[in-house]
Amino acid sequence: MKPCHDIDYVLYKLDWMREEGIWPNGLRYLWTDAFGVVLLASLATELNDNRYMDQAEQLVDDVYRVLGRKRGIRIGEAADRDGQYFHYLTMWMYALSVLARFDSKYRQLGIDLVKQTHERFVAPGHGVVWKMREDLIAPYPGYGLGALDSLDGYVSYRCLDEHALSEEIEDMQQLIDAAIPDLVVTQDLGIGMMLWMTHFFPDEPWAKIQQSRCLSILDTMWNTNGYFIRQPRLSNVKFAFTNYGVSLGLQAIGKAPERVEQINRFFETWRSHDEYDREAITHVMACTSHFPGLMLL
Repeated sequence: MKPCHDIDYVLYKLDWMREEGIWPNGLRYLWTDAFGVVLLASLATELNDNRYMDQAEQLVDDVYRVLGRKRGIRIGEAADRDGQYFHYLTMWMYALSVLARFDSKYRQLGIDLVKQTHERFVAPGHGVVWKMREDLIAPYPGYGLGALDSLDGYVSYRCLDEHALSEEIEDMQQLIDAAIPDLVVTQDLGIGMMLWMTHFFPDEPWAKIQQSRCLSILDTMWNTNGYFIRQPRLSNVKFAFTNYGVSLGLQAIGKAPERVEQINRFFETWRSHDEYDREAITHVMACTSHFPGLMLL
C-alpha cells in the first residue's frame, strides 16, 4: 500500500483555511501546529519549494512566541487550553526532529525541550503524568498517568537524538517493558497514533504486540458507512480528526487502504454541526490523512 499523495487537496485546503482565518492564522494549538509543521516541511520537500519551509519555520517561531514557557509549551492559546500535555509536547518534539533534517538547530531545540520537561512529567519505574500545570510545578488537578505517554516519549526522543537523550530513553524503555504486555488501547485516535509509532521500530517486541492488538480492535470499530467509531461501546460517536489519526496509523503500517480511502471520502462531506466543523485540528489532520509526507519514514 502506498501512502496517500493528494497534493492538490492539501494545497486547496491550506488556501481555504487561510482565507477563513482558521490556520495557520488562527489561534495557536500545539497538537495541530505540530502536524502542520510536518505538513509544511513535507510540501517543501515534495514540491521543492522553500516557501513552505519558510512557513514551517515561521510557525515554530509563532508557537514559541505565543505558547512557549520557561519550561515547556502551553497546550493552546485559548483560555481553556491551559496546562501542558506530555503527548502534545512529544508530537512537537517529532515535528522538530523533522525540521532537524534540514537545519540542525531544531534538533537542539527539541533536546532542550526534553531536558526542560522530562523530569517534571516522568516518574521512573512508575509512569508519565498525562497533564501538568502550566508552570510544571505539579500535576493538573484531576489528571493521572497517561497510557501511551511512555511510548510517545520513547519514539520522539529516539527521533531527536538517541545519544544525547540516552538516559531519558532508558526511563521510557523501562516503563514500556512494564506496561506493554497488559496495555489494550480502545480509543480511535489512540489506536491510530499507536500504529503510527510502531512503524518506526516495527521489529521491537512492543511494536509487534501492539500492532496486532490494535488492528484486531479496530476491526470491531469499523462502520461500513466509512468510518471508525470512537470506541467499541460508543457506536454512535465519531469524530473526523480522530478518524484521520487512524488513517495515518494505517498508512504508516501499510494496512487497509480501502478503509483509508473511505474515511477520506466520508468525512469530506459529513458535518458534525459543532465547533469541530471549523476547528483547525479537523482540517490539518485531514491534510495529513490525504498526504502523510514526512510523518512516515
